[in-house]
Amino acid sequence: MKMAAYGRLELLLFLPLVCFCSLGTALGLKAASGPADNPNPPAFRPADPPGKDAPAAPAAAAAAAGASQHRRATGWKLSEEEACREDLSRLCPKHTWTNNLAVLECLQDRREQESEIAPDCNHLLWNYKLNLTTDPKFESVATEVCKSTIAENKECNEEERGRGYLVSCLVDHRSNISEYQCNQYITKMTSIIFSDYRLICGFMDKCKDDINSLRCGSINVGHKDVHSQGEVIACLEKALVREAEQQDHVHPIKEECQKAILRVAELSSDDFHLDRHLYFSCREDRERFCQNTQAGEGKVYKCLFNHKFEEAMSEKCRDALTTRQKLISQDYKVSYSLAKACKLDLRKQRCSLDTNLPRAREARLSYLLLCLEAAVHRGRPVSGECQGEMLDYRRMLMEDFSLSPEIVIGRSDRSTTVNSVCQSALQTLIQSADPGADYRIDRALNEACESVIQTACKNIHTGDPMILSCLMEHLYTEKMVEDCEHRLLELQYFISRDWKLDPILYKKCQGDAARLCHTHGWNETSELMPPGAVFSCLYRHAYRTEEQGRRLSRDCKVEVQRILHQRALDVKLDPELQKRCMTDLGKWCSEKTDMGQELECLQDHLEDLVSGCRDVVGNLTELESEDIQIDALLIRACEPVIQAHCHDVADNQIDTGDLMECLVQNKHRKEMNDKCSVGVTHFQLIQMKDFRFSYKFKMSCKEDVLRLCPNIKKKVDVVICLSTTVKNDTLQDGKEQRVSLKCRKQLRVEELEMSEDIRLEPELYDPCKSDISRLCPNVNFGNAQMIECLKEQKKQLSPRCHQKIFRLQEVEMSDPELDYQLMRVCKQMIKRFCTEADARNILQCLKQNKNSELMDPKCKQMITKRQITQNTDYRLNPVLRKACRADIPKFCQSILNKASEDNELEGQVIACLKLKYADQRLSSDCEDQIRVILQESALDYRLDLQLQMHCSDEISRLCVEEAAAQEQTGQVEECLKVNLLKIKQEACKKEVLNMLKESKADIFVDPVLHTACALDLKHHCAAITPGRGRQMSCLMEALQDKRVRLQPECKKRLQDRIDMWSYAAKVAPAEGFSDLAVQVMTSPSKNYILFMIALSVCILFLVGLLCGRITKRVTRELKDR
Repeated sequence: MKMAAYGRLELLLFLPLVCFCSLGTALGLKAASGPADNPNPPAFRPADPPGKDAPAAPAAAAAAAGASQHRRATGWKLSEEEACREDLSRLCPKHTWTNNLAVLECLQDRREQESEIAPDCNHLLWNYKLNLTTDPKFESVATEVCKSTIAENKECNEEERGRGYLVSCLVDHRSNISEYQCNQYITKMTSIIFSDYRLICGFMDKCKDDINSLRCGSINVGHKDVHSQGEVIACLEKALVREAEQQDHVHPIKEECQKAILRVAELSSDDFHLDRHLYFSCREDRERFCQNTQAGEGKVYKCLFNHKFEEAMSEKCRDALTTRQKLISQDYKVSYSLAKACKLDLRKQRCSLDTNLPRAREARLSYLLLCLEAAVHRGRPVSGECQGEMLDYRRMLMEDFSLSPEIVIGRSDRSTTVNSVCQSALQTLIQSADPGADYRIDRALNEACESVIQTACKNIHTGDPMILSCLMEHLYTEKMVEDCEHRLLELQYFISRDWKLDPILYKKCQGDAARLCHTHGWNETSELMPPGAVFSCLYRHAYRTEEQGRRLSRDCKVEVQRILHQRALDVKLDPELQKRCMTDLGKWCSEKTDMGQELECLQDHLEDLVSGCRDVVGNLTELESEDIQIDALLIRACEPVIQAHCHDVADNQIDTGDLMECLVQNKHRKEMNDKCSVGVTHFQLIQMKDFRFSYKFKMSCKEDVLRLCPNIKKKVDVVICLSTTVKNDTLQDGKEQRVSLKCRKQLRVEELEMSEDIRLEPELYDPCKSDISRLCPNVNFGNAQMIECLKEQKKQLSPRCHQKIFRLQEVEMSDPELDYQLMRVCKQMIKRFCTEADARNILQCLKQNKNSELMDPKCKQMITKRQITQNTDYRLNPVLRKACRADIPKFCQSILNKASEDNELEGQVIACLKLKYADQRLSSDCEDQIRVILQESALDYRLDLQLQMHCSDEISRLCVEEAAAQEQTGQVEECLKVNLLKIKQEACKKEVLNMLKESKADIFVDPVLHTACALDLKHHCAAITPGRGRQMSCLMEALQDKRVRLQPECKKRLQDRIDMWSYAAKVAPAEGFSDLAVQVMTSPSKNYILFMIALSVCILFLVGLLCGRITKRVTRELKDR
């Protein structure tokens, strides 16, 4: 039975298979007798068969007629015909001679470089194929061979018989034919039809006019092979592609012809032999690249596609492949493998024909890919075979932009910018290709980043979506190569504009996006919620507090933060920022092109930006303040200090400004590099522009700001406003604080941070800019070094800057914690000596422990600086100011009347109080504070501003060595006292005399004498209360008492002081009775002087009594009168 069936099949294979709906009539050819004159005009006639105008010999006509007769005979063979015998023996293997179809296939598939077939043989072959197509038995044979197939296929079974439609239907469904004989019959005979467009059922009727108008019929006039009519179809296919790309508006192809062209391409999709133009164009390339690839099921096509861009590929083949790929992009069914692999999935995912959509749109490859990718992203099952095909064609779209006609249309505009049409087309292409799901789809990226992936991302599985994320994390690092960087940014540009193109983000956030942002499906868009707006919606919800409600899920928030961190690397990756700030980027930041510089530039010019750009930059900066890891470049630069000091807060998935606060606090650690320090300082400067940019400050003080400081935006102004409120409430005892406790705590943090860099205090920085460039050009801003430099150069500052520095010092002295340099230099000493001291008394505590052996020399030097500053003006010494608030206006009002509000008094008030201290006229509290100042200045002449100012020349002349001593213990003062007679300047001499006068009031003011007489004080004056010259009087009495033996050094120093006081009394006599009384009371001979004064008064009294009787007596009578 099988042998009989095969025999019958071989016989039936002499008959053609494709429908030829009344083809003979359409072509004007007679079926039975050789070809008649072709009525079609030469304009579209691809190869004129021999007729009356053809140069064919009579023998050819006879041969043709004979062929017509012989082909009806069972044993007739083409190889036996004399017209083709020579060509057959030369071109075809002998084993093919017994099979007419094999001979036909051999002759029409010959190579172009081989010698041409004789005209008589060409004519014979043509008539043979034509007569086969018009044989009345054609349909009946197909009915017999494919009986069961027709019965199973409802569509073919219902076709009208006798018009060729049955065979046409069988060709359409040939991929589903399981009947062996029918399948062999259909497959073998298809090649005959595709050799000539005129043999394809209905094609001539539908495309006749288009062939004429496009002049496709004249392409092969005079061609060597009249059987290679595939060129006509290729011409129409190229015209169809040009029309899709809007390059050909002159000759639009009719819709029915368009369908016929795509149908022909679809029918030839399984075997590349059927695409005659591509077959002839790529025969050598097939041998070169795909020699071992078996024909059928589109395998050769795919193999050639994979080698399309190799240098060895011929241009002719590359063009033919591109045309076919463009047809696939218009109708996915032109790809046999894709249509077959995804047929069931398309039906299952409801991607089949939608009556509401135009057929052309639904058939597009991009529509199919989007529909199936949406299913994959939603977690719906799509077969592995289909996903494999999708991957191939996604890669194909990414490799050649010309396969997307919309891109070609947009690219036609030759301007330097990408127009909206091209931008939209590129976005659609990226969504269709979906390279975010598998980086290998982008071959350029894959090749450029291969080395980076192998080193930086080697632990991630190949093809995993996390590869792209890994590459982004290593962008601008040492491991990244330049070519990979460019390719990565090109791709991320589009991924950043559609949140769905990041598969991990979409997977984790699709539920949140639907719930919070009302999004549509993966492959659907809405004008109300375009793709770029969805991510903006997500990150707004990502940073909401629990009180604000409607927050993202934890997994989604992590992914949103990841994307934000990656986008911060380049402004082009933030679509909203680039869209709103394009003008400002060109205006302000045209030269800032390095990584991260553009955003920093926009932040620097925040006040100058247009409102739309300012809002976007402000929102992004506000997000950075909450999660500084968004600034990936800063985090990379600060990695060492984060690992050393901030790893605890950095490891928290939820950052609420703690990491930046930690970086600020550790900004001057040894692990801090220049890049990190500059980045942290820059962010601090940006924070000053708006209090919202400091997340912790904003969250702690938002309500207080709205209530107490409305309409104030700049952070520095807000801090000043709140600080003033706290200060006023504190000064008014018993008044409740209007600023909340949590705000006061955070306000303190902000004040401390601002004290570190003058630039963080614009009200101080702006007036001092010129002074900085003039006096401190090479001093760093950080660590309060610039502020310290300005303090040291205070006398040379401009009036405005001097005024601001004075105000700053006044604040720092009342609140030493704000004195950054003092707190930094004396940090360890504060821990050692002042752990229990109140914050506002830290300087006072340090001063008290200044001369301790454990005191750090650098801290001691800093304390001395602050003491000198305090002694320039009583207003800079809050303790003295409070203690002497009644004494100062009482004794020094004349000085106050001449004083300027914001300029130092150069120590005049303190000098005034010193004199009153010597006169013992101060209140007890004020006297205690002046005594401390006298004791301190007695040890270090630099603390006595009046002395230093008036005696600087004398010191440099008389006391050079003493002034140069590293440790000041009163040597300079002693030197001036000893050389009192040598002092030439009266002002200096007066200051030294004042010192002598002050030392008489208290021995502690004279450190040299106090040191020399320390033992004697202990032995002889221990019971005497210090102050008001009491201990000094005790020593003087001991000196005069011959029974008391003082220490030699004490005795010598005391005698020197007595001589000095005597000289002082001569050169500086008492200026009034009060001054005289003070001198008497403070004199060592006070008791003697008082005794003599009392004795003198008594003598005068007695003399008066005695001398009164000498005067004229008055009579009693006069007295009684």
